[in-house]
This record gives sequence, structure tokens and C-alpha cells, in this order.
Amino acid sequence: MSETTTTNGRIAEVMPQLNKVNSEGHVRYGKMLIDGEWVDAADGRTFNAIYPGTGKAIAKVAFAGNEDVDRAVTAARAAFEVGDYAKMNGADRGKLLWRIADLMEGHIDELAELETLNNGKPLLESRWVDLPQSINCFRYYAGWAGKVSGQTIEPDMNVNAFAYTLREPIGVCGQIIPWNFPIQMATWKIAPAIACGNTVVIKPAEQAPLSILRLGELMLEAGMPKGVVNIVTGDGPTTGAIIVEHPDVDKVAFTGSVEVGKLIMQNAAKSLKKVTLELGGKSPNVVFADANLEFAAKVALSGIFFNQGQMCAAGSRIMIEEAARDEFMEVLSARAAKMVVGDPLNPKTRMGSLVSQEQMNRVFRYIEKGKDEGANLLVGGERVGEDGYFVTPTVFDGVKNTMTIAQEEIFGPVASVIAFNDVDEAAAIANDSRYGLASGVWTNDLKKAHLFAKKIKAGTVWVNTYNMVDNALPFGGYKESGFGRELGQASLDAYTQLKTVWVDLN
Repeated sequence: MSETTTTNGRIAEVMPQLNKVNSEGHVRYGKMLIDGEWVDAADGRTFNAIYPGTGKAIAKVAFAGNEDVDRAVTAARAAFEVGDYAKMNGADRGKLLWRIADLMEGHIDELAELETLNNGKPLLESRWVDLPQSINCFRYYAGWAGKVSGQTIEPDMNVNAFAYTLREPIGVCGQIIPWNFPIQMATWKIAPAIACGNTVVIKPAEQAPLSILRLGELMLEAGMPKGVVNIVTGDGPTTGAIIVEHPDVDKVAFTGSVEVGKLIMQNAAKSLKKVTLELGGKSPNVVFADANLEFAAKVALSGIFFNQGQMCAAGSRIMIEEAARDEFMEVLSARAAKMVVGDPLNPKTRMGSLVSQEQMNRVFRYIEKGKDEGANLLVGGERVGEDGYFVTPTVFDGVKNTMTIAQEEIFGPVASVIAFNDVDEAAAIANDSRYGLASGVWTNDLKKAHLFAKKIKAGTVWVNTYNMVDNALPFGGYKESGFGRELGQASLDAYTQLKTVWVDLN
């Protein structure tokens, strides 16, 4: 790892952006965005934002309670029903989204630094992956904003009538986002919601709220009318639960764990809110013997160790055909052993810190569980340094799909390698999971690839690649990985409702 002095010096360079004052038109961290204004929590509560690279607090953040959420929802309802935004047509909403994207692009380095400071992921990923995709997400939905429409339908009955459908916004959308891709998950939800004419109350994860608050500043600068996007900060059991249960929130979108997703469904049922859930995963990455084994091993490591394995779609179950197992494992273990964990703020670092002490402890509990159940620890499984939350890339071989590390989502840099003998066994193992978010298949036989893709019960199947995501393509899961889709045209369904209109022509 880089020297601590290097990390602290880098933080010192970035810290001024955490202390901008309202008199200069910027938010002072410790406030929330409600009805176009930066405000304190009603009861004055705050919590600390932590830099995972050192485990030290770097900013104060407001802690929203009942009164704060109620103010935000009231503002969102007013903006949806009356005022400038309610009168804004789709084309103008598209222009607004495009202006936000332009401002994000102009502040891309600053936003990337904030993302890394509050999340611990390598600056390389924040700057060159997360931010560009987030910016393009606003631009993609800017193009959709004036094109959300219904259909003219000829009635099936022998009647003299004209019938058509209208696709209308739902209303006030409560959005709860995770800490692993803060700004990207926020844009996945905010952009389609605005494109369709909704208003938003969004809660960033308590572990990583800073880049979202800065995004709020840029949205105001772009001309976002007051009350359209409200940012309330706090934890899930308090602030998040209040949003879900609020009677004037029409729709809830959540990305996070299965357990919390189930609670949200239960609480949203009290007022029959529309809900979309993007939950956990234990994705199989299946490598057949006829694949390019060296390339498959290289990408498989990226598939599990990108963002330190803190991804719902992480290819955490690497499945290899027995006939190629020795050759594949030689490449995989050698490459994994050479991966270096380092200072997240160093632009050359490829693997940074886990997000918190809690998450690091969780990962080590699973590593111990893997060893206890008889899996073979080939690489890693160790903490790096005493400051921050760094864990070496970890690879288990000889894993059986019934083991805990093969069935439960670890959300960390732990790969479980499972061997199989043929296509049918591979499909059976891959589908033997309560999750169904994503999957990969590696083979030079395209017929096998297409047939295997049909066998897999997952929302995404990558063939001879892994972790490719595009704003134009839908993303979501099967089984306990959730329901509903984000991105692409499919996301428009999640933020609109259909109305049928009949006109009697007699």
C-alpha cells in the first residue's frame, strides 16, 4: 500500500470541496436538499461520513427524521401537481437532463474524488467507469423524455369507438440507493423518473452520501425546479423506512439486500405502492473447456474483484469444466496472487478498500466459514495494514455448491471455484441458488452459448465477457434478486402508469 502520508496528503487536496459554504452558492455538508434549499435536520442530528481508506471521519452529514422526510415528500408532491415543473413538457425535461449531464462532465474529476473518498473504490474506477456511465445515463434518458407515449388501439368488439392509452407519470417516487455505486445508482433512478415527469425523494446510503449531495448542487445549477429532486440523508431503518411508509409516496425503488427488500415490500403493501427491487446475487460465471482459458480467467477475476467484490452482479461462483480445471486454475491463482491492494486515491490503484469496518468483518466471517467447511484457500484471505478496511483478493478452490460461501452473498473480494463435468451439470449448479441476477458463459461454441443462455435463470447472461452494462439495456433479476428492470426502455415502465381512454363515436 501507499504510505499513509500520501493518502492524508491526497485527502487534504480534496477536502476544500467538502467545506463549501452557502454564501458561495454551495452546500455545506451537514445539510440536505429539500424544496430547493439546503437545510439542517429538524432536530439537528448529524452523523459522520467516513473515508474507508483510513477509517477516519471526513464530513458531517444531516440525519433526516419524520419531519424532514415529510417536508421533502410535501415539496415533491407540490412540484408534481402545480408550478413550473408540472407545466414542463417532455422536450424541456430532456433539455434539463442534458444540462445536468454537461455539468457533471465539467465536474467529473471532483465527483470521482468524492465517490472514492466516501466509498473506498479506486479512483480509476470512479473516474473512468462510474462517472462516465452516470453522465451518459442522464443523456440517454434526456432522449426519451419527449417520447414517452401511449398507443391507439382498435377495439376487438364491434363497436363504433375510438380508444387509446396514455402513459403518465406515477407521482412522488421514493428512491433508496446502495453504497457500492452511489452516484451511478442515483442516476439510474433519478434520470428515468424525471424523463417520465415524476418527482423524487432520494436517500443515499448512509455510508456514501457525499457525491449525491454534490450532484444535488449541480442539478440546482442546471435549473431543476424546487421540490423536483429532494435529497434526504440518514440510515435505512430510520430515514429509509419513513420514506417507504409515507402515505404520499406513490412508488419506491430500492437497490440493496434481499432482506431489506422483503421488508420494503411488506411496508409498501400498507399503501399499495408500486415497487421495483434490484437485490442481491450469487452469480455463476461458467467456463467451458473449449473457451479461451487465459482470457476467461483474466476477466473472471475482474468479474469478482471489481469494486472489491462489492457488486450485486459479481461473478462470485467461478465454474470451470473439469477437463480444463488444472490449466484454468494455474492462470487464475497466479493472476489473483499478483493483484495489489492500494490507496484508493492513487490513480494507479486497481483494488481499494471495502466500505466499512462492518463490511470487512462480514467478509472475514465468510472466509473463516469457507475454511471450516472444507474449501481450499488458494490465495488471499488476509487484511492489509491497520488503517482502513483492506482485504486481499481471495480465491477458494474445491468448493461445493452446498457450501455457505457458494450459497450466500458475501459482497466482498471472495471467489468460490466450483468444478463441473458437462452442460447439464453446469446448468443445474448455476441455477441452484435463490438468486438470479446475472451470469456468464465462456465457450467458442456459439450454439452451446445460446442454448446455455436459455437454461440460465438470470436477468443478464454475458457470453465471453462479464460485467458489461449499457444504459440502453435493461438490468434486473429473477427469483430473490428482485423484480422490475432498470435502464433501457424497460425503466420507463417502472416510472409510468397506463390510462385507457374510450371515446364513443355513435
